[in-house]
Amino acid sequence: MPSGNLIDLRRRVRSVKNIHQITRAMKFVSASKLRRAQDRVFSARPYANRMLAVLNSLATRVESSSHPLLAERDGEQIMLIVITSDKGLCGAFNSNVIRGAARYIEKDAVNRELSLTMVGRKGYDWFKSRPWPIKHQYLNIMSRVDYQYAQEIGRTVSQYYAESQLDAVYLVYNEFASVTSQNVVVEPLLPIRRLEPAVENETFLDYIYEQPPAVIFDNLLPKHVETQIFRAMLESEAAEQGARMTAMEAATSNAEEMIDAVTLQINRMRQASITTEIIEIVSGANALQEARSK
Repeated sequence: MPSGNLIDLRRRVRSVKNIHQITRAMKFVSASKLRRAQDRVFSARPYANRMLAVLNSLATRVESSSHPLLAERDGEQIMLIVITSDKGLCGAFNSNVIRGAARYIEKDAVNRELSLTMVGRKGYDWFKSRPWPIKHQYLNIMSRVDYQYAQEIGRTVSQYYAESQLDAVYLVYNEFASVTSQNVVVEPLLPIRRLEPAVENETFLDYIYEQPPAVIFDNLLPKHVETQIFRAMLESEAAEQGARMTAMEAATSNAEEMIDAVTLQINRMRQASITTEIIEIVSGANALQEARSK
């Protein structure tokens, strides 16, 4: 067997071992980041969900004209806030979000005036070459989610909505379900949804406000928008680390299998080479002995 093949295979083994070390290290790093991201998600969910329930209930009990963020309009101006990661090597994490956003646009946003706010570089890189306009992009902020970015995004979209530049705002992101499972979610952010009556002609009791409703709404509604965006970013961060850990674990296992397969091939080639050499030596010795006996 030519020695060149063995050299190439040994180089291949060394290369795969280097990749194996990298993917294994990335798996452990993602596992460490995932634990912190999970803690942040589990801490944010109860607050965000409770705030959403309270504001849904408040919105049901007041007129839509009580605050600009409660106004329900039938206009055609919508915005999608699409949250992806800034880095790759996380399996189908980004492609699932992008596919979910594109499916919503093609199905529910046809003949409507659409604009996009991109959070994360991967989504921005994909959508920037498409015909849908990107109004804002927030790049390189998903490695460590900070509330100030959610605040900035929330203030921007709230201002657009209050000034009637938008008629609806939706969040598109990966919701963290488990380490191996993420769910693509398209959920309305603005206007604040109203509760539907459980039975026909049901009436909702009103609240007694300690401050004028306008003051309460001015404080609560912008904070609610920021909180929901922040929660979605935290969900995406945890889902990204879970997806990356799973992808790197699969890559590490594949590298180990490849190393074993190539090593076995090298050993077989060496064994075949040694066997061939032994046969040649024995054949030569037999031929020499026969020549001497003659």
